[in-house]
Amino acid sequence: MAQRSDSDSSLISQLPIKERIEWLIARERQFALSYQSAESYLARNLYHAKHPTAVLALKCMDGRLNLALATNTPVGIIEPFRSIGGRFDLGWPYFGEVMSGEVQQITRQGRRTLILINYHYSKGDRYRGCAGWNYDTDAARAGAITLKRQLDEMFGAHHETVYPLVCGFETDDDALILHGQNGEVLDLSALDSEDIDSMPSTLARLYPDMPYMIQLDLLPILQGNFHHIEKIRRMSRPLDIVHHEWMMALGRGFSWLHTANQALIIGPWSPELAPPIHTAASIIQDNMKEKRIPDDGMVLFSVAPYSEFGVDRARAEQKARFLSRFGADIIRTDFPDLSKKLHIWSAVLSWSTMQMDLLENGQA
Repeated sequence: MAQRSDSDSSLISQLPIKERIEWLIARERQFALSYQSAESYLARNLYHAKHPTAVLALKCMDGRLNLALATNTPVGIIEPFRSIGGRFDLGWPYFGEVMSGEVQQITRQGRRTLILINYHYSKGDRYRGCAGWNYDTDAARAGAITLKRQLDEMFGAHHETVYPLVCGFETDDDALILHGQNGEVLDLSALDSEDIDSMPSTLARLYPDMPYMIQLDLLPILQGNFHHIEKIRRMSRPLDIVHHEWMMALGRGFSWLHTANQALIIGPWSPELAPPIHTAASIIQDNMKEKRIPDDGMVLFSVAPYSEFGVDRARAEQKARFLSRFGADIIRTDFPDLSKKLHIWSAVLSWSTMQMDLLENGQA
């Protein structure tokens, strides 16, 4: 199959399922080779040297939300955490443990952490908004504000080390919506080039308690989003502002996908994984029904990352297989017709190399 570029997002979703799977596997292999190259390695190190703040993004499983793509940020800089509706609770045992560990590790490296707390909506049609919040943008925003309070309680409200920032994402324009400390809201889709030039003073006004280094490291993300919005407005992309996902991705380690609107990505954070799996399957089934994607198949792809060979990798294999079984069981029970079109894949991924290894009997 001919290699397709990231700009062919809507075309990829129209391919026969066999070709979509071939594209998927080739995409990861291509990404791993690029990630491991000397040039990419040096570019990441240079970016971190210039912008040392670690950036974590808490966001919805919605395939239209790709912050790296929407901000022209190199892959691997923004670390995503995904859950239905961008709903998170630091009381969730696994999520709270991972967040605490991540921030402490970053701090030991002498770096600060910026946490983007994301909700999303569509300005053109409420029902292109977030199904995880029943298309209620006010409720989604309130959920993000509640999560910010939790993060303040956990990491400190003076924000010297960790800065949680409530940040909307408007999917028609792929625009970031910043919520300032004083209640001011900044919609990047409403800005012009002069506004971008004065962004340093704007950030200082919106976030007077934000450490200066975090402000400097947030700037290229906002500038990248501004230029991405300009590009989007020159394009015709009717499919990209509605769902046309054909894959359900369970687990962590999907940065290699880096193509909008192909997969609904569900992280392993919530103690209750069944509801987001059900919602994701219903979206894919609806995509088939509305002929936004072919009805010849969907993919359930589970990935578990590991840091070390041996026990850590073996544990990742067990986790990936479990997630595939768990997701497939829910789809078979709740969507028996859709389950007949189900292609199941499991894999483990090395954090250090981004190399993905498919597990035996990965396809059902």
